[in-house]
Amino acid sequence: MSLLSVERLDARHGLLQAVRNIDLAAGEGEIVALVGANGAGKTTLLRTIAGAHRPFAGRIVFDGRDVTPMRAHERVALGIALVPEGRRLFAGLTVEENLRVAGDAGRSGAWNIEVLLSTFPMLKARLKTPAGLLSGGEQQATAIGRAMMTNPRLLLLDEISLGLAPLAVDNLYRSLTTLFASGTTLIIVEQNLNRVLGVATRICCMLEGRIVLECDAKDATRERITNAYFGLRDETRRTVRP
Repeated sequence: MSLLSVERLDARHGLLQAVRNIDLAAGEGEIVALVGANGAGKTTLLRTIAGAHRPFAGRIVFDGRDVTPMRAHERVALGIALVPEGRRLFAGLTVEENLRVAGDAGRSGAWNIEVLLSTFPMLKARLKTPAGLLSGGEQQATAIGRAMMTNPRLLLLDEISLGLAPLAVDNLYRSLTTLFASGTTLIIVEQNLNRVLGVATRICCMLEGRIVLECDAKDATRERITNAYFGLRDETRRTVRP
């Protein structure tokens, strides 16, 4: 059985249908990369899974339980966490305070401040620094750390390298090696294909609110992804069930 099952999901912003009849599954420990152009519906899909956006139709099943009617904080308690695009830290709180606030809302587990500092050593000297004064890479590390403090079983990462300098992206992905090996199920929205192809087990490409390509990462060539990304050629979606 899949840890996450999204079934015939529709999500809208007013009259705009951002997610159209999507089926998506993710198994324990799987790393699913979600790619697509701006406006394809990726962020709305992640927010809907996390409970930050109400679906128009369909349902979301997590560990065999229908969580569709649940609010975001209830899903966090079950083990679903979102690192949103733009980080959305509490700018006036220190790094440590941002982390501890999240820890109070989540599940018990292996992730705590000590483990996070070993994963993101760049934060050790910044614990008492207000989050609003951090560099972009430090803010992203804090945002990911905040989510991990809830000890999620499913982590949703939205555009983690967006707006970061190449060196900051290198440092961030180097730190994420521990997370990728932790067994946490991940769904990653990422524009950097080279990065995501190096870590994902499965690739899903969205176009105009639909998943138009789904395949094992080992079968995902740049040409195939590019064609699906821009809708240049019809792709037969091969559904891969964990």
